[in-house]
Amino acid sequence: MELSLDHIRAARDLVSRHLPPTPMWSYPLLDRAAGASVLVKHENSQPVGAFKVRGGLTLLAGMTDAGRRRGTVTWSTGNHAQSLAYASHVFGAGCTVFMPAGTPEFKAAAVDSWGARAIRAGDSLEAAERRARQHADETGARLISPGDTPELLAGVGTVYLEILEAAPDLDAIVVPVGSGTGAAAACLVAATLAPRCAVIGVQSAASPAAHDSWRSGDLVERPNRTTAAGLATGRGFALPQRILRGRLADFHLVTDEEIDTSRRLLATAAHTLAEGAGAAALAAVLTRPDRFAGKRVAVVCTGGNAGPDELATLTRA
Repeated sequence: MELSLDHIRAARDLVSRHLPPTPMWSYPLLDRAAGASVLVKHENSQPVGAFKVRGGLTLLAGMTDAGRRRGTVTWSTGNHAQSLAYASHVFGAGCTVFMPAGTPEFKAAAVDSWGARAIRAGDSLEAAERRARQHADETGARLISPGDTPELLAGVGTVYLEILEAAPDLDAIVVPVGSGTGAAAACLVAATLAPRCAVIGVQSAASPAAHDSWRSGDLVERPNRTTAAGLATGRGFALPQRILRGRLADFHLVTDEEIDTSRRLLATAAHTLAEGAGAAALAAVLTRPDRFAGKRVAVVCTGGNAGPDELATLTRA
């Protein structure tokens, strides 16, 4: 299906039955540090602590009763997994998530807490994907790609409807990129509602597959070494990359250390607990003052599911 703004508006009708709009605030200390007027969209306040829940609800709402009985299966290291688990709980559907063996226990426990099954499989996200595909073949459960499922992209697009309806005069929206669904959806929304607003992606330099796919025009694989789980993808995804080409204004890389600095600033200046991916957009603004100085910018705090290791870094200088 060729996604459009109409699909995202339809997704909002579905999502709004279950979730209120999330807040978007500005903070003087954050503005001072950035040299810009920064609005923080607080997707960390969602019931699963991340924006992806919007996509899960859109997907499950559109499934037939028979499809829900067969259930879904996917692969993930965290927020996508919780999104499907939560939505499956809401709609009474089965859900199985394959996670790499090294996934922190608290992330698997979060999936289990919503009634889904978290299964460890292999030592990488790619190995977990192979097991998910095998499970789908064996059981008839619907295989859900984190990046190439249109319903997920339409659902997360509702974030950007909320942003641009509240602040149509933005100069830029900066979006963290893992699979790229959020940035692709932002491009679709901005093209109609705010064509002068630049949509800018940001990814960790330690896992640059989406960035390099966009730069090269081809789907590429890259080493996947970032500690920011929401940015940890080892390959480009076809659906979001197709939308990003010709629409995304720019795409930046930041280091994991720069992301940690931004997480500390969000905690102290904006009263906000962010996981790594949730602080990446701010990291791009802080490290490129020539690009953002004096601008009116929205950054999306995509999630607040910081683990013990991330929490420990909040007190480091």
